[in-house]
Amino acid sequence: MDLMEAIGKRRSIRRFSPEPLNNYDLYEMVQAARLAPQAANIQPIRYCLVHQQPLLGPVFECTKWAGYFENYAPPEGHRPQGYVVILVDEKLKGRWTDTDVGAAVENMLLTATSKGLGACWIGSVDRDRVRHILGIPEEFSIHSIVAVGHPAQESVWEEKNSDSIKYYLDDENKLHVPKRRMGEILVPITPHID
Repeated sequence: MDLMEAIGKRRSIRRFSPEPLNNYDLYEMVQAARLAPQAANIQPIRYCLVHQQPLLGPVFECTKWAGYFENYAPPEGHRPQGYVVILVDEKLKGRWTDTDVGAAVENMLLTATSKGLGACWIGSVDRDRVRHILGIPEEFSIHSIVAVGHPAQESVWEEKNSDSIKYYLDDENKLHVPKRRMGEILVPITPHID
């Protein structure tokens, strides 16, 4: 799969098969994340891999899914088979840390897609409970979580055809994600060269 194909196929997946993950795939996702650009090369991000069966349920209970839908968390049997918890070393945190996390997570998501996996980046997390469940030291803040598994849902992007940017399910339960058209996002400039 080439890069543009992976970018086009990368969608947030919220339904997974019960097939277990190859733990090395999670490791490779973190390998891709650590190679992302980081402001001043400070590298404040740390990662916690969660794939142990007894931890999957408790971590899942700390997450909220799909803000545009009510009660759309994956049901039993369709939940992620792994998580990457994104941590920030508070001693190294800077003004560009959120940008650093964004670059690192996109590398992880594209890596998952290239391996035929589905992933969902989740920011709505009960951080205190996750810290307790996993025993995460206080010097690390919990930024977000990437849920990972084998996809059991089809999700596609499409050109936005209305004023709404809300994703939606069609009659076949396929998730559609409207993207703003190029004409909406390209801003014309008026150069003034003195």
